[in-house]
Amino acid sequence: MKNLLHPKKLVALLFLAINTSFFAQTNVFDDIISSSANHTYLTAALVQENLDAALQDPNANLTVFAPDDNAFLNLANALNTDINGLLALPNLSDILLYHVLGSNAPSSALTNGQIVTPLNPANTIKLTVTTTAMVYANQAMVNAADLTASNGVVHSTNAVLLPNETVVDVAIDNGFNNLATAVIKAELLPVLTDPLGTFTVFAPTDQAFLDLATELGTDINGVLASPDLADILTYHVIGSDVPSSAVSNGLIAQPVSTTNTLKFTANSTDVHINQAKITGFDVIADNGRVHIIDAVVLPSETVVDIALDNGFNNLAAAVVKAELLPVLTNPFGTFTVFAPTDQAFVDLANALGTDINGILARPDLADILTYHVIGSDVASSTVSNGLIKQPVSSTNTLKFTVNGDVFVNQAKITSFDVIADNGRVHIIDAVVLPSQTVVDVAINNGFTSLVAAVIEAKLTPALSNPTQQFTVFAPTNQAFDDLAVALGTDINGVLANPLLADILLYHAVSGAVYSTDLTSGPVPTLQGDNISVDLSMGVMINNSNVVTADVPADNGVVHIIDEVLLPSVLSVSDEETINVALYPNPTSEFVTVNHNMNDLNTIKVLSANGSLVDNYSIFSKNVTISLDQYNSGLYYFVFEANNKRVVKTLNIIK
Repeated sequence: MKNLLHPKKLVALLFLAINTSFFAQTNVFDDIISSSANHTYLTAALVQENLDAALQDPNANLTVFAPDDNAFLNLANALNTDINGLLALPNLSDILLYHVLGSNAPSSALTNGQIVTPLNPANTIKLTVTTTAMVYANQAMVNAADLTASNGVVHSTNAVLLPNETVVDVAIDNGFNNLATAVIKAELLPVLTDPLGTFTVFAPTDQAFLDLATELGTDINGVLASPDLADILTYHVIGSDVPSSAVSNGLIAQPVSTTNTLKFTANSTDVHINQAKITGFDVIADNGRVHIIDAVVLPSETVVDIALDNGFNNLAAAVVKAELLPVLTNPFGTFTVFAPTDQAFVDLANALGTDINGILARPDLADILTYHVIGSDVASSTVSNGLIKQPVSSTNTLKFTVNGDVFVNQAKITSFDVIADNGRVHIIDAVVLPSQTVVDVAINNGFTSLVAAVIEAKLTPALSNPTQQFTVFAPTNQAFDDLAVALGTDINGVLANPLLADILLYHAVSGAVYSTDLTSGPVPTLQGDNISVDLSMGVMINNSNVVTADVPADNGVVHIIDEVLLPSVLSVSDEETINVALYPNPTSEFVTVNHNMNDLNTIKVLSANGSLVDNYSIFSKNVTISLDQYNSGLYYFVFEANNKRVVKTLNIIK
């Protein structure tokens, strides 16, 4: 006989079965992790550490960041082991618990920069949610999110999390709030929390970020909104371990940012990276170290980079030696740098009887270099003949001459306006020295007429040469006024005299001749004619009296006289007009000479310091001369005939 259930009992049983199925409990271990073909190593690890039961707890409320099998294999490779080696780690249980949160956190609840504490509280987990909706837990990317069970949610990841103290933790734990906020904003947590990376971080203080904001005319929110924030931050990170003991003066390192390099300055007391001073060294993290700095460094192309990137090796070595990198790498400075070529440094060394090492060993090296720097923007378009500017060095001023070419002191500017983010660079063919030259003696002692004449005649490059020696007989202002009266003109008329350069060169003698060295008799001048020295009644030069003798200069000596000296062929009664032309000027390969001087058959060529370079015999009033044998520089062409003499200046550029 069959057992038949009453229909009401059958309905009740069916209802119970349906109800039981509907309310069946699932858990993150059984229904997600262990049933996944991609999480076999995680399953094995959880079972071995007896953590599977915790994940099966129906009363739990969990979030699990679940590394997939490739994540475990990658970790094993990084640790030079295999899966069995990972399973044998003594802290495996701690590592696994670092992946579990004691609350339910679906991806919709995760925010960029959120910091959560897992069941292993040895460290926090830092979350990144990118602008493209990618989610990271520390360095691990979530590759499958929101796998839901009754007791929680699982997010699959492509890396194993380790509870290591990273360089990010150093910043967070030590109150570097602005830096931490910037790292979060720039979505750099996944990089810097990598426990297997090796980083050296130069960590700006909160005040450093405020200082940057002030320089930029904004606030910290403005800094965080900078479109190049990530580049700025990665410019503070080197992808290797750089302890303070490895830093040397002049070290150049490539940070994670490839926009620019980092330049180090180290002396017995301080260490700088670019313009920033390192105020705290070697704060150790498990994935590197942190050095604390007092300014934010920017990957700007500075005037230092112009020198480094364009082969100015001697200049760069000098800047490093003089410990000037912190000044010149300041991204908020404004500098004009006159950059001597490598050959310019070699020429200076030769002139001083030394080598480049001798130049670098000079005690006044920093003063020399800062004499090449003006603390403002000086474009070539703003330079005029006679311009005088104060450089960073306060030892002396820079004097500019414009005569086709442009000179700063004796150095010719060969290239203009190489632009940097913090200024500009002009390239020069000689090193300028802050020496007190014969030109400075005139400028500093009120010889305004003589100075105006030297500027007008464009003789400053010759007389400011620090490696030459000159004796200058300097007429007073009254002497120039007296000459103007004798010529029936004024000082402007004197300055407009076409023979002005010839007159001035007649006041200069090569070499330093002090009063004790003078003897009566003729003395040749840079103009070519002789002056007459008479010691019978005091000291007289031609018809002028030396009213003050032996005013010293670094490149010679100045004697003050009470009359303007005139070559015998240029008396004040001379009214004959002599026309001589050199063209083109400046030039490189040849020059054409055109003149109206009768019986002219010889042209002398003198260097800028008055030395005889060449003699030409000419028999025509229009002749072309090849300049193949000449180097670049300033030369004087001297024309003499019928007791008349004219000097013309020629600039030769090769």
